[in-house]
Amino acid sequence: MLCSLLEPAAVFADVGCDHGYCTEYMLKNSLCSRAIFSDISRGSLAKAERLLSPYIREGRAEGRLGDGLRCAPGADEVLIAGMGGREIVGILSDENYGYLPEKFLFQPMHDAELLRRYLVGAGAFLERDFTFRDGKFYDVVKGRRLREGEPPQDYSSAEYAFGRENLRERPKAFLERTEKQLREVEGYLSVPGLGERSREELLVRKKKLEGVLKNAAE
Repeated sequence: MLCSLLEPAAVFADVGCDHGYCTEYMLKNSLCSRAIFSDISRGSLAKAERLLSPYIREGRAEGRLGDGLRCAPGADEVLIAGMGGREIVGILSDENYGYLPEKFLFQPMHDAELLRRYLVGAGAFLERDFTFRDGKFYDVVKGRRLREGEPPQDYSSAEYAFGRENLRERPKAFLERTEKQLREVEGYLSVPGLGERSREELLVRKKKLEGVLKNAAE
């Protein structure tokens, strides 16, 4: 799924590359002139270096041990997958090395709302923003920097919380996850001795989830 959303780039960076499969896809399909793949784990980086060794020998790929965008300055397309949304925001907003890439593809494991809010506020245009299922449910946020003179996107509270594309297109995986979340909230509400504050918060969450399923999210 992630590979299908990647675009041609001059310099592609895979931050937190793990095995390096997405970098291999970019290089194998000649979608980038050069690739940088990085990870804070020496073991993960070594796996990616073994996979990408032919491209490293050709001078088309370089593995770097380190965290965040300090390993990939100036890349015009950045992939960050498998991290929390808060962690991705921390990478992008780092005062020494952070930047908003010209093109990006992010797959936050949680805190997707936080990531959406940061990106729109930082001058990004979100082109895709949806949920898919591959055993588990995953969120994907794909976009680019705003062009000169282009107005910022106007996201609603519900779109920040659930994803604009999810609410407009209502993909099956998103609805299945929403139904699952609603069942979980209803289960929590049935727990004996639940505190009043927790109950109020769960009821608010329940109302939002029901609104999504009724196509009436606010």
